[in-house]
Amino acid sequence: MKSNRPVNLSMGQVLEVNLKSPVAIASILHRLSGVIVFLLVPVLLWLLDKSLSSAEGFAQVQAIFGSFIVRFIVWVFVAGLIFHFIAGVRHLIADMGVAEELQSGRIAATISLILSAIGIIAAFVWIVL
Repeated sequence: MKSNRPVNLSMGQVLEVNLKSPVAIASILHRLSGVIVFLLVPVLLWLLDKSLSSAEGFAQVQAIFGSFIVRFIVWVFVAGLIFHFIAGVRHLIADMGVAEELQSGRIAATISLILSAIGIIAAFVWIVL
């Protein structure tokens, strides 16, 4: 007798199956970028508040941005925002009925990954270098 009960897969098995599909990669990265943006918004809002509080606060923020690590954290935020925005637009387009099928969904996910990579590399050059 064959059981139709669900089978619990190990994390390695789940990643092995999911990392072969651009749709799955885009979905996982979309969720991850949302978490990154959510966690870094308070830090950047604090920096904005500090820079707008006074001339001394602005000078302190300028000094903070001289650090490579701070510029890298800002780039991580911008990279997450770029990817999350592009993946969100892809989802909105799919909600309108475009690229819902398997093959067109894969193409749309691949395009969103490529566009995001281009934007993230440009942001790296602009912010970090």
